Amino acid sequence: MTKTLLITGASSGIGAETARAAVASGWNVALVARSADKLDALAKELGDAAIAIKADVTELSQIEDAVAKTVEKFGGLDAAFANAGKGLDTPGTEQGDPEEWRTLVDLNIMGLLYTTRAALPELRKTKGHLVLTGSAAGRNHIKGSIYGATKWFVHGYGGNMSAEMREWGGRCTVVSPGMVDTPFFDEPKPDKIQPEDVGNAVVYALNQNPRAELREIHIMPTG
Repeated sequence: MTKTLLITGASSGIGAETARAAVASGWNVALVARSADKLDALAKELGDAAIAIKADVTELSQIEDAVAKTVEKFGGLDAAFANAGKGLDTPGTEQGDPEEWRTLVDLNIMGLLYTTRAALPELRKTKGHLVLTGSAAGRNHIKGSIYGATKWFVHGYGGNMSAEMREWGGRCTVVSPGMVDTPFFDEPKPDKIQPEDVGNAVVYALNQNPRAELREIHIMPTG
């Protein structure tokens, strides 16, 4: 039976490349993001193995609805990739924008928590897999980085979820990239990690034997 993966932040970058890698590996994918046009184009590219669902992960009801639509379409949910996230335009505490902080926390922390909350009841049924996008910035102290602090949350939460999910046969993986050449940055970074590198790592973790849990995959550029 074909397994199903739900991906947030699926319209571009890491999310889109993970979807391509997952479909190539035999998975169905539910593509979740706010950009309907990009989602529809990607779903058309991927064919019958994909469904596009426009949703804002900072609204719990919308991600719950996305999970329900995924299960209705594909018959179940085997994995969820809480990938949606953002950085800050104005870094630092004294010079930073408190409203921008709230948007950051809403997406990087609350959106991840909402995605997990919505997915867990279905993942428990399948002894499924939760994947979270962390960061090298969540493993190393970067002076004054508020964005980095949100990723420290992701890494800590991922470890806590591993401890919880293993009680019922589930798994949790934090994928932790260094600098990735994505629209996250204003300037291209062609010598850094490419989104498909991260997507391939996610699918590698998903396809491990159920007895093996890759709790973290840390990827750094060689360039």
